[in-house]
Amino acid sequence: MSEPQVLVEIKHLSKSYTRGDQDVPVLMDITLDIPQGDFIALMGPSGSGKSTLLNLIAGIDKPSSGLLRVAGLDIAELSESELADWRAQNVGFIFQFYNLMPVLTAFENVELPLMLTDLSRSERKERVQLALGLVGLSDRMTHYPNELSGGQQQRVAIARAIITDPTLIVADEPTGDLDKKSAEDVLNLLRKLNDEMGKTIIMVTHDPGAVKAAKHVTHLEKGELIEKTKVMRDA
Repeated sequence: MSEPQVLVEIKHLSKSYTRGDQDVPVLMDITLDIPQGDFIALMGPSGSGKSTLLNLIAGIDKPSSGLLRVAGLDIAELSESELADWRAQNVGFIFQFYNLMPVLTAFENVELPLMLTDLSRSERKERVQLALGLVGLSDRMTHYPNELSGGQQQRVAIARAIITDPTLIVADEPTGDLDKKSAEDVLNLLRKLNDEMGKTIIMVTHDPGAVKAAKHVTHLEKGELIEKTKVMRDA
């Protein structure tokens, strides 16, 4: 069986921020390959650089030095407008606090990314219904975020993240604001997206329980990559 193709290629990546007249290093000499179809958890103490690494991979921020390619494209070389277009087409985002628009229904929140495409209204409707069905919310399409539980809101956010069929799904503490049962539901859904749909997922988490959904875990400490290990998943 052939090795999966590398989707994210990171070599000697560093990131620092300027505070006053000082450079503050956040990531130092990171080298990491993430294959197509992987589900990787980024772990480490607060300030270790894991969210910064996630933002670099997602094209939200740019590295100070080093190589970062996604699907063969050096995204650090893109202009801000090119990066925005690339993100819209290639990255699905899942956040700790959902980032749903409170004045829009679940249907309308999921439809938002499709408003930038050439799809017709009927095509958009079909896609949104499929996405909300996939996350088990077909009966909540007309509900507003304040009418949904935290777990349901996060599932709406996941439907929104996958609606454009992105190359990559990035999740920043997706279970951090959820109770145990809702967190398990969300992790099972992410695992399903990875196992059954082949989605490549990169997840930042503090939760050791969340790691069990992933295939690999990468530990960062003080801006350095400590290790990448394989997760022994439950059946």
